[in-house]
Amino acid sequence: MSADTQSAQLMRRMFPDLYEKFSREQWAKLRANMPLEISKDDLDALRGLNDPVSIDEVEQIYLPLGRLLNIHVASTHRLERVKDAFLGRPSARPTYVVAVTGSVAVGKSTFSRVLAQVLSRWAAHPTVELVATDGFLLPNKVLEQRGLMERKGFPESYDLRAMLDFMISVRQGNGMLKVPVYSHDSYDIVPNEFLEIRRPEVLILEGLNLLQMNLLGESRRPKIFASDMIDISIYVDAEETDIRRWYLERFMLLKNTAFRNPRSFFHRYAEMSEADAIEFATDVWEKINLVNLVSNVAPTRERAQIVMQKGSDHRVHEVWLRRI
Repeated sequence: MSADTQSAQLMRRMFPDLYEKFSREQWAKLRANMPLEISKDDLDALRGLNDPVSIDEVEQIYLPLGRLLNIHVASTHRLERVKDAFLGRPSARPTYVVAVTGSVAVGKSTFSRVLAQVLSRWAAHPTVELVATDGFLLPNKVLEQRGLMERKGFPESYDLRAMLDFMISVRQGNGMLKVPVYSHDSYDIVPNEFLEIRRPEVLILEGLNLLQMNLLGESRRPKIFASDMIDISIYVDAEETDIRRWYLERFMLLKNTAFRNPRSFFHRYAEMSEADAIEFATDVWEKINLVNLVSNVAPTRERAQIVMQKGSDHRVHEVWLRRI
């Protein structure tokens, strides 16, 4: 993609076979007997704004992925049982953590919701929870005090300590955890409101910076990172020109829908002319979201175990599985 960085290009030159690549048709054949248990009505409820997903996409992309993750989860559980037996302690099923990352507007939220539904309908009916890392953004008041409102979504805009504490608690198997709730209407953390997570068998974490290794923005790096507590990572990717177009299309749709709510943080943009709105959204994309993508998000793609390459039609055209 055009947002590639020098480090990413260097990685591919050093390890040209970093990923094994599958066409959509090749990937679809790996579904085997994974059953389709999601209806069109289910998908209608899961779709994001301007982010179409079809039954064909579920059958050809999500079901093979679900089958692969099922194998990974089962293998992880077997290894944990062996380790517990070695240590002479009772066996406990750990939470398997799946990370979904990628650019703003690439469709990772819809991808995560559909994947959660696919995984929750395995024959064993595991419990699956979905957590967006938006809940770990610093409140607007704090961002304003630190001069970071225009850096929202950048690594330094997150409460890294809270996110790490949550993930450590997940790995430790703590019984009930609370995650702050983020409102896209108010564009802020909701005071005194939490999502309760009760030791699911699978936890899907969705967010921009899950594979980062410099989240603190300091010269002294932390000893552990969020990625240390992730079992498998998925990067949803597309050409920058397509992501930009999706972002602008989504902004215009929101301008005529959610932004008309007087309680919306973006209500003041609802009455903009179409030309002014497009100019404003383009400016936001180029000065904020594209900068974050190029500087922070895209460089982490080579750290992901799975890359879902989307085409301009929002459909996944290639799936990459990391070899190394």
